[in-house]
Amino acid sequence: MQALPIFLNIQQRPCIVIGGGDVATRKVTMLLKASADVTLVSPSLCHELQAMADARKIHHVATAFTPAQLTGACLVIAATDDEAVNEAVSIAAKALNIPVNVVDAPALCTFTMGSVIDRSPVVIAVSSEGNAPVLARYIRTKIETMLPASYGRIAAIAGEFRDQVKAKFATTQLRRRFWEDVLQGPMVERVLSGQEEAAREVLRDILSDNPSQAPKGEVFLVGGGPGDPDLLTFRALRLMQQCDVCVYDKLVSPEVMELVRRDAELIYVGKARDQHTMPQEQINELLAKLALEGKRVLRLKGGDPFIFGRGGEEIETLMQYGVPFQVVPGITAANGVSSYAGIPLTHRDYAQACLFITGHLKDGTIDLDWDAMTRPRQTVVIYMGLVGLAEICQQLIQRGVSPTMPAAVIQQGTTQRQRVVTATLADLAEKVTIAEMKPPCLTIIGEVVLLREKLNWFQP
Repeated sequence: MQALPIFLNIQQRPCIVIGGGDVATRKVTMLLKASADVTLVSPSLCHELQAMADARKIHHVATAFTPAQLTGACLVIAATDDEAVNEAVSIAAKALNIPVNVVDAPALCTFTMGSVIDRSPVVIAVSSEGNAPVLARYIRTKIETMLPASYGRIAAIAGEFRDQVKAKFATTQLRRRFWEDVLQGPMVERVLSGQEEAAREVLRDILSDNPSQAPKGEVFLVGGGPGDPDLLTFRALRLMQQCDVCVYDKLVSPEVMELVRRDAELIYVGKARDQHTMPQEQINELLAKLALEGKRVLRLKGGDPFIFGRGGEEIETLMQYGVPFQVVPGITAANGVSSYAGIPLTHRDYAQACLFITGHLKDGTIDLDWDAMTRPRQTVVIYMGLVGLAEICQQLIQRGVSPTMPAAVIQQGTTQRQRVVTATLADLAEKVTIAEMKPPCLTIIGEVVLLREKLNWFQP
């Protein structure tokens, strides 16, 4: 190790930056995030730095650099494109024993600035000691994907309870074991889901003389997206790895199911038209029952739980039983599938509105809002409408929609098994039949379908 990694407290302390361009802007921004008192030395400033100076966020000395300007500084950064000036700054700072960083010149530095992952008060810095800053940034992006943004709040809440924990546990070893258990328990998930007061209540309960012994279950209502596992959110993936039981439906792709915790119990409750493995009311009761047994239940749905996913019905039941739950949105089929098909749902030249429709209602009919579907300059997206596609097309034509209106049906969109049939409203159903399209499919009706030939990027 050629350099000692340290974190320096510079709050309200004088820091000097030499330079007035884009590189200096990045350094000044970082210093301001650490609440430093920043003075900028440069004859001229770029637009962003000038705005900071005008807003009195920084002090500006509009002259060339002189060594005397460093007197009293706790930290100096040289960020000019003049090598001679940068070297002069380095020499002057070292003579005064002031830590100095010269951008892209490790030999002139007494310290380097790492690539920062900011989850304040948790802060991680990755350094290559100036040898490969791009590699350091690459490593930072890898770590960024692993650490939810709320980790800083976990640290802050833990800090609130430090004195109580110290009073309850006499030794460092006992305190360490306590925090190891807490940081693998429900307190963390409460914070990550935005329920900070509930997280504090968990800690209060654990620290009380009579903590609750019964395990508390929870339901994670997670949108699995349209099929491509790369479209999952960070939170969805994290909860998929934490569940004890996964209750999943027909629209969750095999690739997404591969990411569920390996030893979780899997319960299939998929539905096809007129073929319900388990009625919805029983699914609602099952989720509550499993959670009341103390299990962490992943309710994994294709697309988004609240867009034709019956998530509202399920959480109504959970609320009746007092079961804790959280909802994780997913990319709904309309967004994901249309994008992968090269069909934008809105476009200034073709459609200024978009309508989501489910192809059949709760009672199995196709009694839709035909007037809303026939409005001009909009895109109509139909979920689960493959069986009634011929009737839907016929009804729209009878109500005045042009038979030549472009339309498309996409099967298993966003996956490598994606298939697309484009046609007009008049011949869509016939072409879909000939192509032997099978669910899950999404239907898009509107002039935006004309753009597919030009914008088809996924399967050109």
